[in-house]
Amino acid sequence: MNLLLIKHARPAVDPAMPPEQWPLSDEGRAAAAKLADALRAFAIRQIFHSDEVKSIETAAVISSKLNMPFEFRADIHEHDRSNVPHMRSGEFISHIELFFRKPDELVLGKETANECSARFRKAIDAIIAEHDQGDIAVVTHGTAMALYLAQLGAGKPFDIWRRMGLPSFAVIDTQSMKCSQIVDRVE
Repeated sequence: MNLLLIKHARPAVDPAMPPEQWPLSDEGRAAAAKLADALRAFAIRQIFHSDEVKSIETAAVISSKLNMPFEFRADIHEHDRSNVPHMRSGEFISHIELFFRKPDELVLGKETANECSARFRKAIDAIIAEHDQGDIAVVTHGTAMALYLAQLGAGKPFDIWRRMGLPSFAVIDTQSMKCSQIVDRVE
């Protein structure tokens, strides 16, 4: 059985709104449809998503194209940055690098990298434990996903975070808990 961790498609960035409320952009919806086509190679039985709009909408596009159910799952949301104002791209990247470099320190948002990682891993472990047939898809977010993949030995979290596009996905064998493939971009 495989776990497919999917980084949501490109949102329509609106600095006046919290990022968790950003919907997919037109480009993001088109890319989510291409992502669904790429996922046809897997035996996906269930799709889970976070409570963030971009995750919900990515899951909905995949679900529609693959004709399968999707549902909300708590604690697979992004690193909690709800108290962080919108930043210029370079400034944000610098803060994210520091977040990954100092995982025990609260350097950005309301949770440390280690707190985010523990929350996310517990939620993913529960999803895996509930399913023993077919592949599982989880539409999630880049920072939480990079932390998880780094724990599985896929590389350094900042490097993973930087390379994964919107959307992208990783394939994890749930028996060995090894990442067998990372698809950086779906075009």
